[in-house]
Amino acid sequence: MLYNSRTFGIVISRLRTSRGMTQESVSGLAGIARSHLVALENGEKTVKLSTLWSIAYALGMKPSELIRLVETEMEGGPQVATRLL
Repeated sequence: MLYNSRTFGIVISRLRTSRGMTQESVSGLAGIARSHLVALENGEKTVKLSTLWSIAYALGMKPSELIRLVETEMEGGPQVATRLL
């Protein structure tokens, strides 16, 4: 399975909104520019490991949990990944 930047963006956007967080709050906690987070959520950029790590902790989860959700989304679609949130 190949990495899909759009899927990563969908997952982090869904996680962010399900937690009632704004793009400003997540980007601030992750130490990245809001515009960078927007580009990631829109699938316009490929995430670096260090940024994934920071975003995961900003969302209150381990990086491995975030990766698992992205994998699940890619394998089974949003219905499966949403149940894991």
